[in-house]
Parts: sequence; C-alpha cells; structure tokens
Amino acid sequence: MNSSTIWRGEIVASGISSSKTGQGSTLFREATLENRLEALRNVALTLLDAVDSLRGSQPSRDQSLKLQDEVQRFETDLIRTALERCGGNQARAARLLGVKHTTLNAKIKRYKIQCDGGVAQTGNNGHEIAA
Repeated sequence: MNSSTIWRGEIVASGISSSKTGQGSTLFREATLENRLEALRNVALTLLDAVDSLRGSQPSRDQSLKLQDEVQRFETDLIRTALERCGGNQARAARLLGVKHTTLNAKIKRYKIQCDGGVAQTGNNGHEIAA
C-alpha cells in the first residue's frame, strides 16, 4: 500500500469524523492538512537539493572523466577521513578501512597524505590541504 492510498484513506476517515463532530474536527483536519503539505514541501525541497548536487557532481561534456583520477580522489578522501577519526593512528585507520597497515602506508605515501595532530593533509596532487 503506497502513501497516497494511506493519505486518501485518512482524508475519507477525517471527512466522516468531521461530519459527525462539527467544527472541532474541521480545525483538526485543517491542521493535519497543513502538516502534510509542509511534509510534502520538505520532501520536494530535499529532492531538488539532491538533483542539484547530482548535476554539480557530473562532469560536463567538455571534460573527460578519468577513472584513475576519480579512484585516487575517492581513496584519498577515505584515507583522510579514517586518519582523522583515528587521530592519525595508521594501524587503527587500517583496521577501520579493512586493509593491511602496509597497504595503507603505501597509499599514504603514493598520494602524499600527511597527518599532523589528527588533521589529514594531502600533498600537491590537486587536492586541498587542510590547515
């Protein structure tokens, strides 16, 4: 049963109860309708934001998309996040990521990721460096 069916059933039920009880239920029905409209508006705005973010994340037709660059960007962000969560401890970050410590260390060196005091920094591979 989808939500539109549920809502229609509630509207019918509220219409029946309002005819029996009078003005008190009319106010309740109006408040419920306003709540539903507000919820729908919030869902619509959330969906529009998601669509806008997807448009922004997709490369334009002029730009070429290179898998290696995207994989490197993803791995760098993932490693940086794990290091920040583990306070710079590479052994704990490796366990968090599910890789061997040596694999994580090799990727940190390859991507020139530095971790100073729990803040991960990336070398000059075109990524931002956290201060």
